[in-house]
Amino acid sequence: MSAARLKAEDIKIFSDAAGSFFEQTTRKRASVRTAYLLDSQDVVVWDDYQGLIELDGKYQGSVAFSAPRGLLSHVLLLMGESDYSDASHRDIVGEIANQMSGYARRHFGESMEISPPKVLTGRAEPTGRAGAAVPFVIPMAWERYEAHLVVRMHFKA
Repeated sequence: MSAARLKAEDIKIFSDAAGSFFEQTTRKRASVRTAYLLDSQDVVVWDDYQGLIELDGKYQGSVAFSAPRGLLSHVLLLMGESDYSDASHRDIVGEIANQMSGYARRHFGESMEISPPKVLTGRAEPTGRAGAAVPFVIPMAWERYEAHLVVRMHFKA
């Protein structure tokens, strides 16, 4: 086994970042469910909004946080917001992606290149620096909703 192999703690930092966002913003903890490899396109992991960051350095790939509109509306409600526009929903997933970026910077170091967060809408699979990496899916439950983290990273040879 190579020392450069992606480890569980390398992936966990992204669920920690998303979980921290929910706890700080809503005072309600998100629970992480069992992660799995996405080996079928039949599994629905792309919700209404995605916040995506791309990574390049020792590891290359992308990480996306995907959430349904209802979850994001509920977050806005708990934040005391009265604007439930598409832009407000996009802002929430953008903030989660930004938080993932900060955690990745601390974990992987300054040499890791991290793109500014991109926000995508719709249920289409986002493209990015996925390379040959098989995606890890980390389902996250918050209130009565489910969101997904999709981590596609591999060691850059």
